[in-house]
This record gives sequence, C-alpha cells and structure tokens, in this order.
Amino acid sequence: MRVIFMGTPDFSVPALRKIAARHEVVAVYSQPPRAAGRGQKARPSAVQRVAEELGLPMRTPLSLRDAEAQREFAELQADVAVVVAYGLILPKEVLDAPRFGCLNIHASLLPRWRGAAPIHRAILAGDAETGVAIMQMEVGLDTGPVIAEARTPIGVEETTQDLHDRLSTMGAELVVSVLAQLPADAVAQPADGVRYAEKIDKSEARIDWTRSATQIDRQIRGLSPFPGAWCEIEGERVKLLRSRVVAGSGQAGEVLDGFRIACGEGAVEILLAQRSGKRPMQADDLLRGWKLPLKLA
Repeated sequence: MRVIFMGTPDFSVPALRKIAARHEVVAVYSQPPRAAGRGQKARPSAVQRVAEELGLPMRTPLSLRDAEAQREFAELQADVAVVVAYGLILPKEVLDAPRFGCLNIHASLLPRWRGAAPIHRAILAGDAETGVAIMQMEVGLDTGPVIAEARTPIGVEETTQDLHDRLSTMGAELVVSVLAQLPADAVAQPADGVRYAEKIDKSEARIDWTRSATQIDRQIRGLSPFPGAWCEIEGERVKLLRSRVVAGSGQAGEVLDGFRIACGEGAVEILLAQRSGKRPMQADDLLRGWKLPLKLA
C-alpha cells in the first residue's frame, strides 16, 4: 500500500521500520528539527534520522492547518496514514485525505489514558496492565473507534522507559497486521472508563517521603527516566530512577540501611540513582564512595 508515516520520537521508529519493509512509504512527516544541546544546534527528530537513513521522502511542516500543506498531503494519494506520537494536530482535511483515513498507534488500552502521557500515567496510577491500540483517528482527542489492541502486564519494578520500549515494539507489530487487513472493522470506544493522561509537569517530580511507599515507588518508576523523581540529599538534587517496595518502617525519610528509605507507610529501596552532573549508577556502586545522611529531606 501507499503509506504516509507521521511520527517524531524514538517511540515511533520501530513502526516506521516495519512499515517501510513491507509497504511503499510515499512520505514521512515529522516535527521540524529543534535546537538542543550546549550549542543549541538544530537536531532532527529520531523519525527524521531513520527516514533519511532509509532514503524516504521527508516533510517537516510547522503546521498542517494551511490549505497548501493540506493540498500537498492529499496529492500523495495515500491509501492510509499511520500516526505515532507525531505531536501536531491533524485537521479534518488531513484525516479524510487517505483512502482508509489515518490510523493512530496509541500507548494505552482506550478509553483509559487518552492524551499526552499514557505510559507515565498508567504506572503512576498503579495499573496492573496496559497495552497498545490501533485507532481510526477522528477530530476528537483519542476518541476514534478501535480496530485492534494488544495487552501486556506492568511489572512491579518496571519504569516508564521499560514499558515505553515494549509498547513501541508491540505497536509496530500490531499496526503491520492491521495494514494487511484493511479495510478493517472498528469498534466504538465505551463511554465509561475515560481517563485523560495529562502531560507530566516537573512539579510532580519532587519526592515527599511522608507519602506511602507504594505511592513513592510508582512516582519513581513512572517518572523514570524523564523528568526523574528527585529528592535533596545534603543540598544536592539527586534523581531516583529505579526502586521497589520493601519491608521496613521509621520516620519518613529515615535511611534504614543501604539505600532503603522509610516512608509515611512502609519503605522503598532505591536501585538506580543519579547525582547532579553524573551518570545514573546502581545503588551499590553509588554508595561505595558516598555516605548518606541519617535522614533525607
């Protein structure tokens, strides 16, 4: 089939590679290069880098709302567009242009966790499972009918990065199977159970040790690697990137032993942490040259 691919971050890359191996990708759309790093040089997105590696036609419009951009999109005469974390709103003129419309790979079991940060929110909420859904896109935010889904449990020590990588691969495999079946039936999302995965705010990252161990553990895993849950240790901001709930009790923030910290209820053990300006390190390695205070702020 003639496929338009629309995506930007690393999450989108496996789907692009699998589709390009099986179909004619007539254009790849991605957000424009952004300034990054110390030199603030414009860097292309992960999708643009892979598209160029594969020799695929690239487009990086700032918007798809103007008539010229919509005309250029329609002139591609695509059978379908596959959208994976693209980051731009698609107007109705774009959604309706391909023969089979636009399909979205969404990293949750819809209608739970519509919106910007479904993987983070699933872990923060303590969901036992999540998955990916292939949705027929419409103008509403993640409201379209679902063509297919795949489920996976969320491990008790999994981080957002772990789940991100697995769902990215699952979504790529699922969308390829859906493309092979088009046109496909889609089922309307139920009205009950709708939750919105609001974008993660950095204000959510500071750890409050008076909360329960379960809540703090979810916060650490759900915000890893970005923005990274953090606490202050003797005036230094330290990111806590992997953890697990363990037995133990004491005053909130009390260091029980090693990197096991008492919470308002229960305790957490920190498995991976990152000091300011340093690389992430396993807790055992980190503590070899660093003595924690008796209590964390």
